[in-house]
Formats: sequence, structure tokens, C-alpha cells
Amino acid sequence: MAPENLKIIGTAHVSEKSVEEVRNTIIESHPDVVAVELDANRYQNLLNEKKGIIPDKEIKIREILKGNNFSMLLVSGFLSYFQKKIGEELGVKPGSEMLAAAEAAEEVGSRLVLIDRDIQITLKRALNSMSFWEKAKFVYSIIASFFADDETIEDIESIKEGDTLAEVMNYFQEMSPRAYEVLVKERDAYMARKLMDIDGDVIAVVGAGHKDGIYKNLEHPEDMPSLLELLELKKKRISVTKIILFAIPVLFIIIFAAALFRGINIQGDLLWFVLLTGSLAFLGSLLAGSKLPSAIVAFLVAPITAIHPLLAAGWFAGIVEAKLRGFSIDDLAGLSKSESFKELWNNNLFRILLVVAGANLGTMIGVFLSIPNVLIPLINKLMGM
Repeated sequence: MAPENLKIIGTAHVSEKSVEEVRNTIIESHPDVVAVELDANRYQNLLNEKKGIIPDKEIKIREILKGNNFSMLLVSGFLSYFQKKIGEELGVKPGSEMLAAAEAAEEVGSRLVLIDRDIQITLKRALNSMSFWEKAKFVYSIIASFFADDETIEDIESIKEGDTLAEVMNYFQEMSPRAYEVLVKERDAYMARKLMDIDGDVIAVVGAGHKDGIYKNLEHPEDMPSLLELLELKKKRISVTKIILFAIPVLFIIIFAAALFRGINIQGDLLWFVLLTGSLAFLGSLLAGSKLPSAIVAFLVAPITAIHPLLAAGWFAGIVEAKLRGFSIDDLAGLSKSESFKELWNNNLFRILLVVAGANLGTMIGVFLSIPNVLIPLINKLMGM
């Protein structure tokens, strides 16, 4: 059973009522411990933001673009923007209820404990769990939401009601069941594990979506995974989609080489392949808001990166865009501070990330269009058809 000395407050992260409820409950109860749904980095970022402090960190565009860093920054930037947008409608900043809890804890002499998993680990595990098509669907949902009617944001307090909350969770679970497990259920278990190790009277402040899950985990601790399991970053499994995406460039190389060996004239086919991949990478880069030199670089490198599974045209376009635009730690911090799409659009780092995505998407479309226009005709020539 859940410990009797524990009280969990489920909040809406952008609700003024949640801020008041959290503060009043802690002041009235004087608990031994106040536990909040934050990790050390997010807590420090909230403190820095409140004090107007910008961390002095050197950021390198190559480090941002490599591995999962690009995807994580883009996704977290979008999510932060949406939370900021809702918070702006209600006149309260996201995370205010967590800071209110921390301040109230200090006021009454309670010990503050951070119980959430590091956001970097959570995002990496979530991205690693998603299939290519789930990621594509997620990106589409993000883009479509920019054009959604603001009237859809009606009553944020309603997300604390069971039925409405269940609908929201069910929608996300349908979009990506594996990411749902990481973002919601795993964190429920992680926070429950952390709470089990705390002695004394505890008030825990968490998002409304985690409250029931934490209680259920505490009622059945024997079913909970260990903290070690929840912190482990497993190597990404090789999916069928990833095999196909890697096999297509290899297939192009094999067919081109075979045609060349057989003495078949492939100049026209090569030109068509270069134009398809290069021009669409160029177009994708421009549509993402790039400067002309970045788009030209995307055009030049796309045909090469298209047949090299470890390279991406967007990386090169992004590096050039970063050189032209310039960006700083202010832009990195600004990703989570933007309160309108205009602010997000004016953020240099966000624009660089969009250019990377646009060039990569254009190249990918070019490769798929090359299959019926270049690859299949070459195969027919090889077969004497």
C-alpha cells in the first residue's frame, strides 16, 4: 500500500490554481519533505530563469548535430514552446508550481527532494523506443498544431479531471505506445522508487498525469523495475525500417556499379539522381528558412550523403547556416523560453535545426522519387528489358 505519510498533489503545469494549491498545502502541513517532479538540471534551469542567469557554457554546432542531440533539442524545443504557449494564455509560467513548492519548503524548513529522472535520459530512451514512422507521425502532429485554432485551448484546469486526462493520455498512447511507456509509465515507476526511499511526512508535487500511476506503483512495489533498469541507456535496436533505409543507398550503389560494369551508359541516370536528391534538398532547406548558401551546400552534398548511410545533407547545411547566422547560449536557453511561434522562429538555433530537418527531409524524398525514376529503369536495362 502507499505509505500513509505521503500526500501527492497532482497539478496542471501551467495553472495558477495549482501554484496556489501547492503553496497553501505545504505552508499548512509543514511536512518533513517536499518532493517535486524535477531533476537537478531542470530545477537549476528554473532557478536560473527566475534570476535571469544564463549558464556560461560553450556550445558547438557539430556536437549538437551529432547522434540524438539534434532530435532531442528539436523535440524539447517544440514541447517547451507549447507549454509556454498554454502558460501565456493563463498568465503563469510552466514550472511555477514546482518553484512554489521549493520556496514553500524553504519557508517552513522542509527538506526538498528532486524525484524525477534526468530529462536527457528520458528523451533519449523515448526517441530510441520510437519507430521511424512514429517519429514521422509525431513531427506531423507538431507541425499541424502550429495551425490549430487557439480556441482548442479552453480550460487547462480540466486536464486534472480524470476522464479528460485519460483521453489525453490515450491519444498519446495511440500515437506511440513505446514512447508513452518511457514518458509516463517509466517516470511513474521512477518517482515511486524515489519516494519509497524517503522517510518522514512527505508532500509530493507532480503533474496530474503521474499521480495515479505513482500510487499504483507504491501499492505493488514488487512489480516495479529497479532504478538501474530505468536509468539504463540501451543500444538502439535495429528495426526493419532502419534496415530498409540503409539498404536503399547500398542498392543504388550496387545497381550503378553493375550497370557500369556491363557497359551501360549511366550518365543520364546519374544526372537524374543528382537533380532529384540535390534539388529537393535545396528546396527543403529553403522552405525551412535557410539562407541561400546553406541551400546550395545541401544541393551539392545531397547526392553523396544520399548513398552514404552515416552522413546527412542536413548536417552540412546546418553547419553553414550556423556560420552565417551565428548562435549563442542565449539561443539554446531561448528554446525553452519562447512564448510565441514568432519568438521561436527568430531563435537562431531553432532556425538552424529546422534547416537540418528540411534538407534531410528533402534528400529523403529525392531518394524515394529516384527509385521509380532511376533505380527501376536501370534494373530493367540490366535485365535486358
